[in-house]
Amino acid sequence: MRGVSDNNQERQGTARERLQREREREKAREKRRRTLIVSAAVVAVLGLAAVVGVIAATAGSGKDGGSQAGPLLAPSGVEGKDQLSFPAGASDAPSTLTVWEDFRCPVCAQFENVMRDSIQELEKSGQLKVEYNLATIIDGNMGGTGSLRAANAAACAQDAGKFSEYHDVLFRNQPQEADDAFGKNSRLIELAGKVEGLDTPAFRSCVQDGAHDSWVAKSNKAFAEGGFRGTPTVLLNGESIFPDKAGLQISAANLEKWVAEANKGKRPGTLTPTPSASATPSTGSPSATPAATTP
Repeated sequence: MRGVSDNNQERQGTARERLQREREREKAREKRRRTLIVSAAVVAVLGLAAVVGVIAATAGSGKDGGSQAGPLLAPSGVEGKDQLSFPAGASDAPSTLTVWEDFRCPVCAQFENVMRDSIQELEKSGQLKVEYNLATIIDGNMGGTGSLRAANAAACAQDAGKFSEYHDVLFRNQPQEADDAFGKNSRLIELAGKVEGLDTPAFRSCVQDGAHDSWVAKSNKAFAEGGFRGTPTVLLNGESIFPDKAGLQISAANLEKWVAEANKGKRPGTLTPTPSASATPSTGSPSATPAATTP
């Protein structure tokens, strides 16, 4: 009887192992399916992006993100003529990707969630520098303050040297476009808990005080005056590549191809360590006519 029992146990063990393997295969299939669905959704959305972007940019152009009283404080380490760009990647990379986004913009989230890994690999290899810029057009279209509040919080994260990480967290946890959840500072502080070392008294104070609200309004004004069609606006070395470039739809493979073509014969840049967080944000001075962002 022991032999029969042992055989039964072996069969049960084998069955469990088969079931476990099948579950793992199903998980892998589901992951691939979700990736394909997201990618397909982005491709489908891109066809509408230009039209939606025109509407968004037009509807939001009369807004400046809520002109805020108080001093204009630029986040630590921002770059560009008007100190409006969050830099990522090697400063001497041969190509520059300029991205304008709104944290409430659903197409921006789809772009980020599909393209993020490829962009970060190009950054790490020294092929690409990225300049992130923020707009608040969804607040102007849908009402609420989530675009402004999230942009201010991202600027506070930049002060702590955590912009890229917090930027990704916000897009991964983006609410529905009509849901102004990002308008609550408590939610933005809660999400900061997903970034190691970000949820500090200094960050909380910066978020709650709206320390960079005037700077965000300045950034949105530059977007409105820059002739951009909507968010996301994506430029490679000054040339628009979203939703397509010369008839080729943007994708991870095409972005890598375009960067390789632009960088042919050029040396990659060298990444430098992330600068330490600044105790206080730098003071910027408003510009009467913000310059359009160029790589």
